[in-house]
Amino acid sequence: MSKALEDVVVVELTTTFGAAVASALLADFGARVIRIERASTAHEESAPQRGDAPWDYEAELAHRNKLSLALDLDSDTGRGIVRELLGKADVLLTDWPRLALEQRGLDYTAVCALKPEIIYARETGFGPKGPDRDLPVLDELAAARTGMMPILPQPGQPPVYAGTGPMYAAVMIALGVSIALHHRQATGEGQEVDVSLLAGNMYGASLDLQAFLAMGGERFLHPASRLDAGNPMSGVLYPSSDGRWVCVTMPDTDRWWPGFSAMVGLDPNDPRFDTHEKRCGEYRLEMLRVLEEIFRQQPAAHWKRELTERQLSADIIEQFDYPANDPQSFRNGYILDLERPGVGRVKTIGFPLFMSETPGRLNRTAPCRGQHSAEILHDMLGYSEDRIGELQAKGVVA
Repeated sequence: MSKALEDVVVVELTTTFGAAVASALLADFGARVIRIERASTAHEESAPQRGDAPWDYEAELAHRNKLSLALDLDSDTGRGIVRELLGKADVLLTDWPRLALEQRGLDYTAVCALKPEIIYARETGFGPKGPDRDLPVLDELAAARTGMMPILPQPGQPPVYAGTGPMYAAVMIALGVSIALHHRQATGEGQEVDVSLLAGNMYGASLDLQAFLAMGGERFLHPASRLDAGNPMSGVLYPSSDGRWVCVTMPDTDRWWPGFSAMVGLDPNDPRFDTHEKRCGEYRLEMLRVLEEIFRQQPAAHWKRELTERQLSADIIEQFDYPANDPQSFRNGYILDLERPGVGRVKTIGFPLFMSETPGRLNRTAPCRGQHSAEILHDMLGYSEDRIGELQAKGVVA
């Protein structure tokens, strides 16, 4: 099978997870991503990372399928090599601060002067314009502004940071780059692509934000108790006897009531609950109370079995051990089982996007720092072995 982006060359200058994942998504579908790292930072491939983990699992997700070139970016020679690479690249993807880019001649204006047709993609904290455009690229701060954190927990509990902003931003960057490449193919024009963590977090909360923009009101500004639901059969969590939770999602209660009532042992003709209007109206609180008591009488496994057999729209809230061992996740490539050099068999996140003719592939695991320096300089820029050795001796290349 072909690779959809196999003719695309991406130069990556990133320090944050989300921006690095954006270029990894492009690499998954064939782009040649050259990750430029600082030559002065020591890196041991076999060193344990993240507590007790025997491998750097974050790097594996963020840098798979990439080539690593380690350079001294504070030297004129190192920056010159970057500019040479940009002359042969289709995309520059970065999350560096604007001032740092300007100081090194890598801002949008300078790169466009070098190659007008390049796609210049950047992850920012709060967008390319406005008084906060130079604030740090930190997802916690961006998430704090969206309004979602206070309404995620149950009433009386502190705000909850979901940590999903970088992934939303990563997908949007990859989408923006793809759109820009399509536009360039038609017109020859390059352009700037900016996705901020603020925008990513707002996009993740877009349904709630859109409702507030349409209606306003205090009810959108405070957390709602699960027992304040307007529909006892839609979006409500019920505890089972073993402390796990059942998520019920049946907004059209008339459709689901016969099977659901049979499962929980209620008479479908119970005069309190025999119409949608009663279930969601005058007897709503009574139905919430009754269902709470019923679900507490059996463990989650019982409810899982009953829900599956009856094909009802509800499920058990799982922990991370579920997708980690779920045949469905492996069958669709959402979880990959691979051989990690020096570690052995490991599991890692796979590809969220299925494509029948140009699927995502894991061609190489995350590289060591500078693993491909000589290869890149020779193959892409035509440097001789002697020239590469000279640069390595001077510390410009590692």
